[in-house]
Amino acid sequence: MGKQYPAISADIEAFIEQQHLFFVGTAAADGRVNISPKGQDTLRVLDANRVAWLNLTGSGNETAAHLLEVNRITLMWCAFEGQPNILRLYGTATVYHPRDAEWAELLPLFPPLPGSRQIVMVTVDLVQTSCGMAVPFFDYRAERDELNDSMEKRGPEQVAQYWHNRNARSLDGKPTGI
Repeated sequence: MGKQYPAISADIEAFIEQQHLFFVGTAAADGRVNISPKGQDTLRVLDANRVAWLNLTGSGNETAAHLLEVNRITLMWCAFEGQPNILRLYGTATVYHPRDAEWAELLPLFPPLPGSRQIVMVTVDLVQTSCGMAVPFFDYRAERDELNDSMEKRGPEQVAQYWHNRNARSLDGKPTGI
């Protein structure tokens, strides 16, 4: 059965660290709701009420646009192996770009990954677990290399141009802060 907590406990942090995939949900006041899968070694639990994740270059930038307008966010993990569990962290978020002072402070928390676009700092105000008994088993094989390879080939200048061309506005035409 589902339980609610005001903060991330050691058990919940351990669960997060064992997962290979999480999902991010955001929405602006109007327009499309976005749910985005995230992988690689890009998330850190900073304390009982804060997590940060390194947002990599993607085909869109909906999360950043939504957070500029309405800074609410939900992160979700599902146990695809072991005991069934679904975990959601609810809160608010701030997006930091390479131009921001906070970027330099937070970036060392993560491995160097090409195409690192933003760091999203989430302040968690509710932690919720639920049963997850209907989530199927999936076997993790490996991380995909395609995104890192693509960003490496492009290099910083072409990545920045890609951000300008493809990541500066959301699907609904909202600015992303790029």
